[in-house]
Amino acid sequence: MSLAFRRLRDLWLALAWLVLWPAQAQAPLLDQLTLQRTAEALYLSARMEINPSSVVEDALLKAVPLYFVWRADVYRDRWYWTDKRVTTAFRTLRLAYQPLTRRWRVSLSNETGSSNGGAGLQYALHQNFDTLSEALAGVARVSRWRIVGADRLEPGSSHRVEFAFRLDLSLLPRPFQIGMANQPEWAIELQRSLDVPEGVEPDKPLLTEGVQAVEVTGETPKYEPAR
Repeated sequence: MSLAFRRLRDLWLALAWLVLWPAQAQAPLLDQLTLQRTAEALYLSARMEINPSSVVEDALLKAVPLYFVWRADVYRDRWYWTDKRVTTAFRTLRLAYQPLTRRWRVSLSNETGSSNGGAGLQYALHQNFDTLSEALAGVARVSRWRIVGADRLEPGSSHRVEFAFRLDLSLLPRPFQIGMANQPEWAIELQRSLDVPEGVEPDKPLLTEGVQAVEVTGETPKYEPAR
């Protein structure tokens, strides 16, 4: 077998491997995940980096909306039984491309879905972005998200937060849900467990009522009230 033929064979094998091997979506890269316990409530702040696969980006560019769900379960430790779940907080962000304006819109809802999937969600706030990377950064950041009131945290007991962030495929339009479970390139998910601080920190001034920032840098949020 000639050297040229072997090189050509190896090249074809490499190309076939790339075509047949499914693209893998990377889990979000976690830059920050913290809890702040004050006399009023327990707050969570987080910042991640999302790197979607080319398949996911292609769906977005075809104006298919995607739904990212934040979930925080608060548990109280019990030595005599399983830990008690105190509460669960949700926030759902809808990411959609607007072809007419060539801009990206992120919409915030505190619901988790309905019988109509993502189409049945009610949104209170919207934010527009010029690029996909900026929109993904908006989806993957939250500052002082109130997940439980201080009165729900029992004094003298240990608590923890089970945090989860994921792309919720169940909220996609029905035609796109077929066979999604077997497509790893659509898997975007992160889970972490955090201990709730036992001490209470001084509360910080809250933003204007009805507006929740996604920036952790202190910049003024650009959310717009729903119309």
